[in-house]
Amino acid sequence: MSRFLLSLLLMFALSPAGAQEASVEIEQWRVEWPDTRPRDPAVAADGRVWFVGQTGDYAAVFDPETEAFKRYDLPQGAGPHTVYITRDRQIWYTGNRDAHLGRIDPGSGAIERIDMPEGELKDPHTLYEDSRGRLWFTAQWANQIGRYDRASGDVGHVDVPTPRARPYGIAIDDRDTVWVVLLGTHKLARITPDMELTEIELPREDARPRRIAITDRGIWYVDYAEGYLGLYDPETGEFEEWRHSPAREAGPYAMAADAAGRIWFVETHPDPNRLVGFDPETGEFFSSTDIPGGAGSVRHMVYDKQRNALWFGTDTNNLGRADLPE
Repeated sequence: MSRFLLSLLLMFALSPAGAQEASVEIEQWRVEWPDTRPRDPAVAADGRVWFVGQTGDYAAVFDPETEAFKRYDLPQGAGPHTVYITRDRQIWYTGNRDAHLGRIDPGSGAIERIDMPEGELKDPHTLYEDSRGRLWFTAQWANQIGRYDRASGDVGHVDVPTPRARPYGIAIDDRDTVWVVLLGTHKLARITPDMELTEIELPREDARPRRIAITDRGIWYVDYAEGYLGLYDPETGEFEEWRHSPAREAGPYAMAADAAGRIWFVETHPDPNRLVGFDPETGEFFSSTDIPGGAGSVRHMVYDKQRNALWFGTDTNNLGRADLPE
């Protein structure tokens, strides 16, 4: 059977009445640097939470025990988009507006800057580490996916064949296959460790996938345009999709998987934003919680296994934690 025909094997399921019963407690802390759009956190081994201020040119770390923030100033105009902590505990960020990756020395605050090759990878966006310690990252408007080899210092990239595909969210599976959602079109990108890219069409041409997560069931994505949660099985080429809310009331953006394989995402069209939980075992949306204070948009979140919680930043200048049910 062709890949195209396989992509037509689509299942739609609506949330059953009474399924959304599990409660989620959400706590938020006001970030002390106003109007800086704190976003894209990462949880360190010591339990502290790093994040960037996209419009404030800083990275910061928050200690949940003391509720104290510490700021690290980045190069002026960096426009940081994401912070990422590698397995060897290095703190990296993407200089989205200034074409670089940066490593922060938490002790001194010194920045090691990795500039992008001239004319390429102009807007590093979201980072993910492979098993060899290389940093893969999307470059949305450059229409490229980059790879920085920390051992050799080389920066390579692969172009997305579809024009204006806008590579956005990224994740890497246990075979070092890189998966990217292409926000400007209805496609996923699969990239082998030697940088061969294959585009995979989603079942609906109007879909616009924005974020991605990987579990043992396959590749999960949220469709920002039409409000679906989707699952792609790389072994069979089949898709399943579920819609929680009508498209005009949805806008799912940030997403993450927890230790139980449940999927969580934030619907950003409503005010306040909604945190929604989905259980693949039952095929049901089992939780829906309004985020206090509205949130503006929750753009990215990460799972904290030690606390069984999600961390996220909001456009309303808060750092938030959602404590998940068992």
